[in-house]
Amino acid sequence: MKKFKLSVLEKVGFGSGDMAVNVVISSMMLIITFFYTDIFGIRSQDLALLFIVVRLIDAVTDPLMGLLTDKFNTRWGRYRPYFLFLAVPFGISVFLTFSTPDVGYNLKLAYAYATYILVTLIFTAVTIPYISLIGVLTNDPQERLSANGYRLFFAKIAAFLVTIIVPQLSAYYGNGNMQVGYQFSMGLMGAMATLLFLFCFFSTKERVEHDIETRNIWVQVKALAKNDQWLVLCFACVTGTVGYVIRGSVAAYYAKYYLGGGPAMISNFLATGVVAAILAMVASTWITKRYCKVKLFRYSQILVAVLSVILFFLVGRNDIALAFTIYFLLSFVVDLHAPVFWSAIAEAVDYGAVKNGDRASGLSFGGISFCQKFGMGIAGAIVGWLLTYFNYVPNQTQTSFTLTGIALMLSIIPGFFHLLMGLAMFKYKITDTYYNKMLETYALSMDGERATASPEVNQNKNLNISTKNNSKQNHLFSSK
Repeated sequence: MKKFKLSVLEKVGFGSGDMAVNVVISSMMLIITFFYTDIFGIRSQDLALLFIVVRLIDAVTDPLMGLLTDKFNTRWGRYRPYFLFLAVPFGISVFLTFSTPDVGYNLKLAYAYATYILVTLIFTAVTIPYISLIGVLTNDPQERLSANGYRLFFAKIAAFLVTIIVPQLSAYYGNGNMQVGYQFSMGLMGAMATLLFLFCFFSTKERVEHDIETRNIWVQVKALAKNDQWLVLCFACVTGTVGYVIRGSVAAYYAKYYLGGGPAMISNFLATGVVAAILAMVASTWITKRYCKVKLFRYSQILVAVLSVILFFLVGRNDIALAFTIYFLLSFVVDLHAPVFWSAIAEAVDYGAVKNGDRASGLSFGGISFCQKFGMGIAGAIVGWLLTYFNYVPNQTQTSFTLTGIALMLSIIPGFFHLLMGLAMFKYKITDTYYNKMLETYALSMDGERATASPEVNQNKNLNISTKNNSKQNHLFSSK
């Protein structure tokens, strides 16, 4: 079976799509909670319900979007057209989300609900096709891993811009009015995302074609439920995202209140984590060429839990240099798994197709996207509840009880979720060796079937999967 290689330009183009996506993801994970409480003016207890409501909507829209990408194909491909037609609406929705209307609290809260739901819906409409794209660009596991390395590198560049440029530019452009400043700076981020989606569309090509399931959604759900490796990734996605978002959401509070810094320190502290994550993308690609990627995934997340405990107990309010150092190490280690995770999804889909004779690609990727956003919703709610529990008051001197709570939310609490993530990956078995052997064994079994089949069957040159009752066949891979 021919394996497709990707050019550097196409890998960069693929990465540009995730850079666009991460304008929203980074803002949701790193600044949206701080923006809503300290800039927009929403009470922390109201944030918890907002995040939960939006995730309940995602429970419906993510699987539906996955089914939509399965249903329709175009002359541009199955996934790329969404980048072309939704690029501009995506940018506009980002601008509106970070705009603060001059109205009463209830109307302001309603506006927050409306714009946050809007940006989430459009985000879903481009993200599901995007995370599915890697499965049709190439069928080579190493090329997928390499492309995901590019992708996550550019994603962290977006996070770097959001954390460095947005706070600094907001303070400068707003000239004392941070609401205007955030509207302007995030508007620029939205415009950048629009251009990046267009570049992704024009620089990539869909090559690998899968026969897509057209069966009832509940039948596909049952098929996914049999894919034990996909279920492991779902659990890892939820727990890892909860930990990541809790830490990211409270980082600005930690820099401002626990370390006593202003906008510059907030920006620098957030940027420290992003720079570490960018370096982790490079390091992960290098390490996985020499070391088992699944073991890297497992042990890096367990190490995150250890570093989280060290951060809480060793760093005091005056230990600014130590806080930056340990936070850098923590952010570096936590993202070593990222390229592995996103390449593993496509491999888990192939595993399910081989093991059970069922491929539900769109629903598989849609389900992972939902898990990520479900984790974000849980984390957002936890942050809102914890800020309320620890008696947080925006833009005021915080009590020692509140400061201890903020320190816990940056360290031990998210570290616990990363520990769960690392332990769960001991149930994951699809290493590169396992994956290649699985395909080789499958190809040999298909060759054996063809050798004993009728001439009419032997005329079929595609690689097919026989279901248990042999009533129909699904293509595992075929190339355009």
